[in-house]
Amino acid sequence: MVYLQLRTWQLGIKSLLLHPLRSLLTVLGIFIGTASVIWLLAIGEGISSKAQEQIAQLGADNIILRSVQPVTGKGGGKGSVLAIKQYGLTRNDYANLANIPTIARSVRIRESKFECKREERMVECRVVGCDPEYLDLNRLVVDSGHFITDSELRVEDNVCVLAAELAQKFFRYENPLNQTIHIQNDYYRVVGVMKEKTATAAVGGSMSGQDFSSDIYIPYTTFVRRIGDKNTQWRAGSRHSEFLELNQVTVKVRNPDDVIPTADAVRAMLAERHPEEDYAVVVPMELLEQAKNTRMMFMVFMGLMAAVSLVVGGIGIMNIMLATVTERTREIGIRRALGAKRGDITRQFLVETIVLSVAGGLSGVLGGLLVGPLVQGLRSTLEATMPTMMANMPESMRDVTPIVVPMSIPLAFGISMLIGVVFGLYPARRAARMNPIEALRHVA
Repeated sequence: MVYLQLRTWQLGIKSLLLHPLRSLLTVLGIFIGTASVIWLLAIGEGISSKAQEQIAQLGADNIILRSVQPVTGKGGGKGSVLAIKQYGLTRNDYANLANIPTIARSVRIRESKFECKREERMVECRVVGCDPEYLDLNRLVVDSGHFITDSELRVEDNVCVLAAELAQKFFRYENPLNQTIHIQNDYYRVVGVMKEKTATAAVGGSMSGQDFSSDIYIPYTTFVRRIGDKNTQWRAGSRHSEFLELNQVTVKVRNPDDVIPTADAVRAMLAERHPEEDYAVVVPMELLEQAKNTRMMFMVFMGLMAAVSLVVGGIGIMNIMLATVTERTREIGIRRALGAKRGDITRQFLVETIVLSVAGGLSGVLGGLLVGPLVQGLRSTLEATMPTMMANMPESMRDVTPIVVPMSIPLAFGISMLIGVVFGLYPARRAARMNPIEALRHVA
């Protein structure tokens, strides 16, 4: 019995080798389908992981409050901005957060863009008035000197900390520490320089991306005293003024289980104090859950797309095997005349389809595992040939690193095997049901 089964496999492989090109093209169809399952799921996992990583950087136990300039939605012109002198979060809002017992601490942020000067060098900078906790909040690392301290915050000291790129623009080969930068009408002493920080992408509808390369950090109290809440800028020949006390407040919750209830309490407090809805509440934990749900939907969608490729490969197997049955009608008749049963004929053709599926599946798995180098090579080629297109692509796609999903390997291989058996069964049964006498009369 074992010999007969072995003999069946030998005959099946020998039959396929008689038509190497045809067999290779059939294997190629299964290869593409199997590799597509692994590739698409890996790319989807890479994009999803990147998005979740960016959200996680905001802190799962944080709640972020942002000032948003309100836009008319009732009775006003489409897209017209309300003519108001003041909007957004206030220092009273910040003080009232202390009344919510589940909040461990809150960090206030005020920022604005100015042209800062060092001797003859002038650079447009983002001046950020913040508390010392801003350092840990944004996972910044000090390269030299120190970040803003509690004592500097308390005495409203004229000190600043420079981003790495900004320090290079202003001082080049000089040591920035204890040098001065001119901001508005005051001079600020440099007490620290940060290490380079990768820009963050936009998260959610209310969190825009941040580029830390042009930041100057000063104590929040100094910002209020020296720069103030009113900011006037000239844009395209017109003056634009705004009165804003706080751009952002980041709240840290004592217990991660209390994040959602605390967010609801914060929303209720702000809704009572800001009927014009000039604020936004971003809860990274909620965004993270949404990202996980989106990931599952995305993975299912990508998997279905890849499965279509496998089905196409299966149709190719059926087509080839039906043609093979027609070509080998006389052979089938001879085998039946010599005593072969229908099961023997079915088994012979099924063996051939299984061999094709296994060969395509194994090669597809090996090809799928090469998705990382392939994506990197494609990215390098596109950056060299089409740099503008690559620069305009979203960061999550431009810098995606595929992550092979372990489950995708047995899943892709199993589906390729199933496709081979399912699509090979009909040609095998058709061959087995041939009338031996009619088969012997067949002229090739």
